[in-house]
Amino acid sequence: MSDEFILDTDDLTRRMDGAMANLRTEFASLRTGRASASMLEPVMVDAYGAMTPINQVGTVNVPEPRMVTVNVWDKGLVGKVEKAIRESGLGINPQLNGTIIMLPIPELNEERRRELGKVAGQYAEHARVSIRNIRRDGMDQIKKAKADGMSEDDQKFWEAEVQDLTDTYIKRVDEALENKQEEIMQV
Repeated sequence: MSDEFILDTDDLTRRMDGAMANLRTEFASLRTGRASASMLEPVMVDAYGAMTPINQVGTVNVPEPRMVTVNVWDKGLVGKVEKAIRESGLGINPQLNGTIIMLPIPELNEERRRELGKVAGQYAEHARVSIRNIRRDGMDQIKKAKADGMSEDDQKFWEAEVQDLTDTYIKRVDEALENKQEEIMQV
C-alpha cells in the first residue's frame, strides 16, 4: 500500500465546494432591506418531531417589497413557525393573522446593518469550521496511510496538498464575507 496511496482530493474539493454553496445560500437569506422568499430558507421548524424547512410547512410569498408572508398549512404549527422565525436571528418580528404569519421587513438602519454584518460573520465562521473539519478528515486519511507504511516524504506531500486546498477555500470564504458585508453596509 505504501506506494499506492493517493488521497482523494476530488472528494475533499467537492465537500469544500458544498460548504461554499451552503455559505452562498445562507448569505442569500441576508437581504439588504428588500423582502425575499429566500430570506427564510435557513429557518427550520420543529414540525411533527423533525426539523423541517419552513417552505415545507407553509407557502412563502412576497406580496409587496417590504413584506413576506408565510401561509402555514397546519393550524397546529403556526406557533412553532412563529417561534422558529423569532429565534432565527433574522431580526424580523412576526405578526399573526390566523394561519398567515406576516413579516414586515424593516428599513435597514445603521444598527441593523451592523447586526446583519455580524450574522454574515457567523455564517462565514460556520463555513470555515466545515472546511477545517474536511481538512481534518483528509489529514486522518493521511495518518492512517502513514500507519500502513506510507513514507514520510509522501505524508508531507499530501499534508501540504490538503493544507493548500484548505487555505484556498478559507480565503474564498473570507472574500465572500467581505463582499457580503460591503453589500450590507451600502445605503
